[in-house]
Amino acid sequence: MAAHAIDVDDGSAKQWYRLVLERIRNMFSRLGLPEGGGRLGSVGRGIILAGAVGIVAGFGAIAFHFLCNLVVHYTLAMIAGYETRGPAGESEIFEPLGRPLVPWLLLVVPTLGGLVSGWIVYTFAPEAEGHGTDAAIDAYHNKRGLIRSRVPIIKMITSAITLGTGGSGGREGPIAQIGAGFGSYLATRLKFSDQDRRILLAAGMGAGIGAIFRAPLAGAIFATEVLYREPDFEPEALIPAFISTAIAYCVYSLVFGFEPLFLVAPMRFDNPMLLIPLTVLAAAMAGASLVYVRSFYGIHAAFKRLRIPPKFKPALGAFATGAFAVAAYYLMAGAGPEAQRDVLSVLSFGYGFLQKLLHPETGSQILIAVLLLVGIGKIITTSLTIGSGGSGGVFGPSMVIGGSLGAVVGLAFQHAMPGVVTRIDVFVILGMASFFAAAANTPVSTLIMVTEMTASYALFLPAMWVCALAYLLSRGWSIYREQVAARIDSPAHRGDFIIDVLEGLTVRDAWKYTSQKVTTVPVDMLLGEVVHMIPGTLQSCFPVVDHEGRFYGLFSWNDVRQFLYDSEIGELAIAQDLAVTNVEPLTLGTDLSSAMSLFAKSRFEELPIVDPEKPTTVIGMLRRQDIIAAYSARLLEMRL
Repeated sequence: MAAHAIDVDDGSAKQWYRLVLERIRNMFSRLGLPEGGGRLGSVGRGIILAGAVGIVAGFGAIAFHFLCNLVVHYTLAMIAGYETRGPAGESEIFEPLGRPLVPWLLLVVPTLGGLVSGWIVYTFAPEAEGHGTDAAIDAYHNKRGLIRSRVPIIKMITSAITLGTGGSGGREGPIAQIGAGFGSYLATRLKFSDQDRRILLAAGMGAGIGAIFRAPLAGAIFATEVLYREPDFEPEALIPAFISTAIAYCVYSLVFGFEPLFLVAPMRFDNPMLLIPLTVLAAAMAGASLVYVRSFYGIHAAFKRLRIPPKFKPALGAFATGAFAVAAYYLMAGAGPEAQRDVLSVLSFGYGFLQKLLHPETGSQILIAVLLLVGIGKIITTSLTIGSGGSGGVFGPSMVIGGSLGAVVGLAFQHAMPGVVTRIDVFVILGMASFFAAAANTPVSTLIMVTEMTASYALFLPAMWVCALAYLLSRGWSIYREQVAARIDSPAHRGDFIIDVLEGLTVRDAWKYTSQKVTTVPVDMLLGEVVHMIPGTLQSCFPVVDHEGRFYGLFSWNDVRQFLYDSEIGELAIAQDLAVTNVEPLTLGTDLSSAMSLFAKSRFEELPIVDPEKPTTVIGMLRRQDIIAAYSARLLEMRL
């Protein structure tokens, strides 16, 4: 590549930075073989980039976890005297303050948190409202994997404020958006294709979830499963998600330990009769998930109809959340201070209450009234917190809801079938698994996640049973509205399913639909000359050729646009600096199915056609629209 000195002090630092990014992208392309020529290049690049996403997701999980604890310590604990308890596998960052609880301050602290969070979100990144996993799913299907770079940072800050001040929610939504956001950012800055951007987005989403819940396998599978309502997966993202999630988990656990999130007593499954009450458990969790989804989106719709500025709605939802918690606290006054403290688990994360349920001795002693109040109350407070526009996830609350209501079912069957049901914590674990499998339509990743979080692999078989049943009973609803039914329904795969119709057609058949004359660009043409040349053509992409007329690379109009208004860069940069060199050209004999696959991997709207006799000589350009025209003509022939 030609060397051109650029003075970064001449006011052109931004353009210089973009050129550097372009060269980094070309460097990645040269690590292996050209597209379609083998797998070595894609494998090497995939490992490097997925690993980078995993590192950032791991550090993002560390920062988010610390920030949440910081906010809790200096708001709920210091002001209101409410010390939230975490799971046993998670060490405390701050020492307990031991201050007396002041219940009425549980109205004030969440409201102030909602006010600050709402102002930040609706001022800087309105798309960061709600639960972040849905936003990542939407970006995957409908936005070419694009997430604004500021969204993950805003999401992390506002979620820590919302959850740390008592708002009910989980950690998976924010950390999923942090990991997904960096994956999207990295692919965008290096100008990879939309397909690569989506894969890195999914890998980042899985990495964040796998790290913060210490469930790496489940996080990777969740990222590929949660995109669809039907039993479908995103196989292209699975291996990158394995890499990024493994690295993120190690980075996070090096700081906070490798213990499972929840500690449970050893258990085993040795009585098939247990499947009878577990069938009832699955049906009950499916019904409860319907209540959860309807409540969540019903309250969300109600807040949307409120005619007040959006930035104030999270404060209103947080106030209602605090009011519910205070009412539940006084309602259980007759049951003692321990029961009163337990019902306050409807605030914030609630993982401490879940850990208490998983203890064989303390779990069976909790009153059914407390279990119902926490289970149903968590549905209400999560709907109020996140449905009003607050930031947080929906997986964490689902674990508390499923565990609480699962314990109720377990206690009922322990009374009815004492010889079969001997441990309540089994129903707590399987209630967690079946409830979220039903609510999110993610049976595979959920059963793996719950077993990883609790290290209860002996319950894998009954977990398969309850997750499958709960999933089958809840096919009509999902907490993730941005899910699509299957791959065929996703805009991300819109071109993948026209391949059969194109079978037998070649580039020669599609190229006849255009008479456009190709304009090539010499490698040493100055950027300023390129800018003046473009208006005289109808092309959106331009082949770059060397001094002997051989195909060198390709650039698009969008690559030039960013330098339009800087005359100094126009005098320094040349076409060679813009060219993407790993573009595989087409020939007249290339079948359109292969051409469509190349378009799916590329960010370009046109690809060069080379002479079969002289494979380095460009003779034309094929547009995506040309393939669509050939497809339409072929489809018409098939219908006649």
